[in-house]
Amino acid sequence: MKIALLGAGAWGTALAIAFAGKHEVILWSRDDDVAVDLKNTRENRRFFPGHKLPESVVISTDFSAAVADVDLLVVATPIAGLRPTVERLHALNVSFPLLWVCKGFEAGSGSLPHQVVMDVLGPQVICGALSGPSFADEVAAGRPTAVALAANNPDFARQTARQLHTTSLRIYANDDLIGVEVGGAVKNVLAIATGACDGLGLGLNSRAALITRGLAEIARLGQALGAQRETFMGLAGMGDLILTCTGDLSRNRRVGLALAENKLLPQILEELGHVAEGVYTAREVDQLARRLNVDMPICSAVAAVLDGRMRAAEAVEQLMSRDPKEEIA
Repeated sequence: MKIALLGAGAWGTALAIAFAGKHEVILWSRDDDVAVDLKNTRENRRFFPGHKLPESVVISTDFSAAVADVDLLVVATPIAGLRPTVERLHALNVSFPLLWVCKGFEAGSGSLPHQVVMDVLGPQVICGALSGPSFADEVAAGRPTAVALAANNPDFARQTARQLHTTSLRIYANDDLIGVEVGGAVKNVLAIATGACDGLGLGLNSRAALITRGLAEIARLGQALGAQRETFMGLAGMGDLILTCTGDLSRNRRVGLALAENKLLPQILEELGHVAEGVYTAREVDQLARRLNVDMPICSAVAAVLDGRMRAAEAVEQLMSRDPKEEIA
């Protein structure tokens, strides 16, 4: 299969490495300097140092050439780059099946990725999300990883999952695209909360409670949007949530740890040097939950801390002072 990976950040590079042994791979970069470095050193020293790109991977800065006559397109940009990328595809009248690895709600519109794609390319486009508990570093290193591939076409999801499956990257087909996207989006917000919890030294009991109650928030919002509740017990729900909340490679967790030190958000993002999707997703999740009348106190507290309306310690105090209620509700 011929695959075009659109975006030469950490995830685009990691997937190029993962798929190169089995497929013909083109990695497109919008940055000429990154492309030159990749061609000369076979390493993405700017965005993903320490991992060598196989010689078989073709590096391109020519968008139209990169997407011509391929079997599958994979958008590997942050969610802010999804719409501009698919708009370029639309301008070229490209209609190949499309996957994305970004997670979140689009800022401003509050749209999930599939809604952005269909808004631009139309409802007839075959598309889906690749999501689950996976750090790019470990995927590139060939460490065993399992993720879900959900699409608006079940046959495409099953067939593509089989084709992309490798000895180290296990891919499970899923027919709940909304659920997979919601799980991938909201877990980033909860990872910020967990980082703050750990940064404040609240203990392992608190962390476990926060993750568990956070999963309940994900499920409530997902069901309100039409997702299947069982999706959140799987890779794109519980699996991704646990990894992102507890793994030291998690950018969103690191944001929470810094917030616990009362650092200002601009300073945190500058020190991080990479996109932490939960920062931009928190506000959208909070607004969407209020609009749908879905109870999401943890996500609401994260949004308040990120907006500067309260400190991390105050958010914890507010959450702990809530009236008791039945657990399964």
